[in-house]
Amino acid sequence: MTNMDQYIEKANVLIEALPYIRDFEGKTVVIKYGGAAMTDPVLRNSTAEDIVLMKYVGMNPVVVHGGGPAINEMLKRLGVKSQFSPQGLRITDDATIEVVEMVLAGKVNKDIVSLLNIHGGEAIGISGKDGNLLFAEKIETEDGTDIGHVGQLTEVHSSIIDNICRTGLIPVIAPIATDKNGGTWNINADTAAGEVAGALRAEKLVFLTDTPGLLQNVDDPDSLIHKLRSSDVTKLRDSGVIAGGMIPKVGACLHALEHGVRKTHIIDGRVPHSLLLEIFTAKGLGTLVTG
Repeated sequence: MTNMDQYIEKANVLIEALPYIRDFEGKTVVIKYGGAAMTDPVLRNSTAEDIVLMKYVGMNPVVVHGGGPAINEMLKRLGVKSQFSPQGLRITDDATIEVVEMVLAGKVNKDIVSLLNIHGGEAIGISGKDGNLLFAEKIETEDGTDIGHVGQLTEVHSSIIDNICRTGLIPVIAPIATDKNGGTWNINADTAAGEVAGALRAEKLVFLTDTPGLLQNVDDPDSLIHKLRSSDVTKLRDSGVIAGGMIPKVGACLHALEHGVRKTHIIDGRVPHSLLLEIFTAKGLGTLVTG
C-alpha cells in the first residue's frame, strides 16, 4: 500500500464517521468502564483516547467505573477477607466499606481522571456522595442475609452531571452512594451505570466487558448474540445464557431503556478503540440490547 493509499484510507474512515459525529453532537453517552480496558496498560490508553475524542467532537461522555480487583487487592493487603453472598454481592461490613470507599472514590477514580487528562481531556472525579448525586437504601436479600453496606439506588440527581458536562468537563463517577443520614453505600457499578444513564436520558449506554458480548455458549466466542430483545431476557436467564456478571449488565440495559435511553450495548473492551468502533462505524460490535 502506497502512502497515498494510506491517506485515502484514513480519509474514508473519517468520512464514514462523519454522519455519526453529526448525529451524536451534544448527546450524552454513559460508559461503564471496567475489565481489561481498565487494567491493561495498552487498553487503558486507547480507551482514554476514545473518551477524550468523543468529547472533542461534541459528545458528552459520562464515565461510571467499577474497581473490584483493586478492592480485593487492598483488602488482602490489610488482612481483611473478601466475602460474597450467594447472589454474588460483596458482603460489606463497617471495615470493608471504609476500604471500598477509599479505593473507589480515592485511588481508582483519580487514576482514571489523571489518565483522561494526560490524553488531552479535562476530567473531574466524583463519587455518588458528592452533591448528594446518588441516594441509596439498604438491599434486602431474598434469604435474609445481612450483607452490610450494600445499597440499591433510590435517587440520581442528574442535574449535577448535566452541570459538569456543560462546563466542558468529563465526569468520572465512583459508585458510592449516600442517604439522608449521611451513610455510605456500596453500589454495583453496572446497576449504577444503568441508573445514571436513565436519569440523564442518555443517547447510549455502553458496557466495556471482557467478552465479545452476550454469548449463547460462554465457551464459544463465535456464538455472539448480536441483538437481544427485552422479550427474550427471561427465557435466556432461565436457561442460563444470561448468568453471572451478565445479569446486572442486562438488567441495567433494560432499566436504561425503560427510562428513555435510546440504545444500550455490551461490547468487548479488550478490542483497542472498541468505543470508537461501536459509536462511529455502521457495523459496530458486541451485543445491542433493545426494548
